[in-house]
Amino acid sequence: MNELEQVITFAFESAREERLDKVLVQYLPDFSRARLQNLIKEGKVSLNGRVITKTGFPVQPGQQIQVILPPPQPSRLQPEDIPLDILFENDDLMIINKPAGMVVHPSPGHAQGTLVHGILAYRPDLEGVGGERRPGIVHRLDKETSGLLLVAKNDRAHRWLQDQFRHRQVQKTYLALVDGRPPTPHGRIEAPIGRDPLHRQKMSVLPPGKGREAITEYHTREAFRQHTLLEVHPLTGRTHQIRVHMAFLGCPIVGDTLYGHRHPSLPLQRHFLHAARITLRLPGEKEPRTFEAPLPADLEHLLAWLRQYQPA
Repeated sequence: MNELEQVITFAFESAREERLDKVLVQYLPDFSRARLQNLIKEGKVSLNGRVITKTGFPVQPGQQIQVILPPPQPSRLQPEDIPLDILFENDDLMIINKPAGMVVHPSPGHAQGTLVHGILAYRPDLEGVGGERRPGIVHRLDKETSGLLLVAKNDRAHRWLQDQFRHRQVQKTYLALVDGRPPTPHGRIEAPIGRDPLHRQKMSVLPPGKGREAITEYHTREAFRQHTLLEVHPLTGRTHQIRVHMAFLGCPIVGDTLYGHRHPSLPLQRHFLHAARITLRLPGEKEPRTFEAPLPADLEHLLAWLRQYQPA
């Protein structure tokens, strides 16, 4: 191993055996499965001190995994002068209030204008994480979801924050306006989520053993005639988790044309989901801090309209 390589070590915390490449995808979400499989084949992954080169090698609960990451490669992304609403910044991280309509990271169909392009223009000196020299996106928000997003500015902070997410020490609060009313004012949804077998662009609730564990808690903030404003707390971080769980409950998020009604029940140009509050420990600190992002004007105006014309 050379001095520019990075070593990540963790224990596989699970109740059942899992293949090695799937374990790495869970613990290293910033890397694609193909990239992680290549690291295994290149002899960069060890299990309890033994180098493993088979991607499907079974990992037992409690076993120690070590991954050697090669030095970051220069990014091909071009910085763009995009305004950023930075709510907090120190030497380790930024907390950004992401607007609806902005994609977090470049992807097919979104090669420009993403949050990452804006971060590169604001801080071109950020250390490389995730395999190339780019800002350290710790977690993601859907394109049409607004609110708080963490960005690590160095590898140490990136690992610190990812560990908190992995051990469910980060408390996230979303505000969601849903169609109808949940079966109970407060509740907890435990329903595994995975790729929809019929519609690959969607996620869905799957039978036990088929999807990944997903837990969401909610309670009612305000009730209207045909809608309910919920405070939602995802305890896991699956793709589209809140949107899928609310639809599964029979109360899809207003404006969510993928999991809800094709024609929105209210005049809104995006889905009503906002990452409003996050509580976590900053790198090097012992006590948690809480950060909040105000509800955007379009969502606030819609609530004001409901209070006036459709009170419960």
